[in-house]
Amino acid sequence: MRRITTVLALLTVVAGVARAEEKVDLCVACHAVLPEQLGAPVAGMQQDVHAQYGFSCADCHGGDPSDMDLAAMAPERGFRGKPTPGDVPNLCGRCHSDAEFMRRYNPALPTNQRERYWTSVHGKRLAAGDTKVATCTSCHGVHGIKAGRQADSPVYRANVPSTCGHCHSKPDYMAGYDIPTDQEERYRRSVHGELLLHKRDLSAPTCTTCHDNHGASPPGLTSIAEVCGQCHVNNSTFFIASPHKPAFDQLQLPECVTCHSNHEVRRTSDAMLGVTDDALCSQCHASDSKGYVAARDMRQTIDHLKDAMQTADATLHHAEELGMEVGDARYEFHNTGALLIQARTSIHRFSAPYVQEVAAPGFELAQRTERIAAAAAAEAQSRRRHLLAPLAILGALMILLAVKLRRIEKGTNGNTPR
Repeated sequence: MRRITTVLALLTVVAGVARAEEKVDLCVACHAVLPEQLGAPVAGMQQDVHAQYGFSCADCHGGDPSDMDLAAMAPERGFRGKPTPGDVPNLCGRCHSDAEFMRRYNPALPTNQRERYWTSVHGKRLAAGDTKVATCTSCHGVHGIKAGRQADSPVYRANVPSTCGHCHSKPDYMAGYDIPTDQEERYRRSVHGELLLHKRDLSAPTCTTCHDNHGASPPGLTSIAEVCGQCHVNNSTFFIASPHKPAFDQLQLPECVTCHSNHEVRRTSDAMLGVTDDALCSQCHASDSKGYVAARDMRQTIDHLKDAMQTADATLHHAEELGMEVGDARYEFHNTGALLIQARTSIHRFSAPYVQEVAAPGFELAQRTERIAAAAAAEAQSRRRHLLAPLAILGALMILLAVKLRRIEKGTNGNTPR
């Protein structure tokens, strides 16, 4: 009885407001003074991107926000109430799939999210009756939805791992789906996570870069190189043209993931290549195999190029310490860094002769700059040697001059009368 009295009092207040302002949104006016979960949507909508464009409760929930009567929330007045998970994609899609409608608010926003969602693992499971899977509101929120470019939006690039992890990192929630629940933890330890989460490099990949967002699904075994190739174009191109591609397909090995992992991709190093105990190649290729020999030769090529660069750099440094002008050679030497990267990238072709071919310009450049620096250092040494003789003669002349002056002084003093 007390609750009914409170509601009637609130309705009376709201009715007064309605009379004073004909265009008042009665949904907002009433829920704004209701407690807890009934009032929370109004507070949340104050920060909602939809509210900023003038949308309100009735645009999603239906009903008549201008009618004070409870009949305004009747189905025949279009009232839909709280949508079920199964209703959400099509409810959001009413506007977001309408290109002409969306053009009035955000022309850059894709209008195929709903179609892509139904092709995703989430969408397929939802269509099959699994209401635990993510829908639009699971990732974007509800009553407080923010644009993806806002840093506090759950779909802001740096927040995506946490948003996906909200479900995928919960063993209890994910029980029965037969997928790991440590992806977020492993991603945070990866080089991608380091770049995005710690160095705030927004170009670094996040969950949706590889799995897609609205069309989220795991990459297939034979398409991983294409997925990684979205960023690592050259690596992907070399791999697809390599003998590893058909071999991996035949063995059902997950392409790039076989060597680099998936969620916990670590920073690469030359130690991964070759036939040492810690090299990845030797884990698959036996010592009498062509792959073993190729891995060994590719590593040697990379090491030789690095040695040549180190020698050139040291010689340049020596010439600079001797005061020689080797700026042009030093400038040219910097290009060896890019050539080393190209050689390292070419190992994904898994062809030792090809790696040697790619590394050759780096060798030539390192050796040329080393020769220039060595010649400059030799010239500096020669100048020093040639300078010694004139300096010695000059020193002897100065000594003789000093002796002569001393004798003159003595002679002059001896002729002075007392």
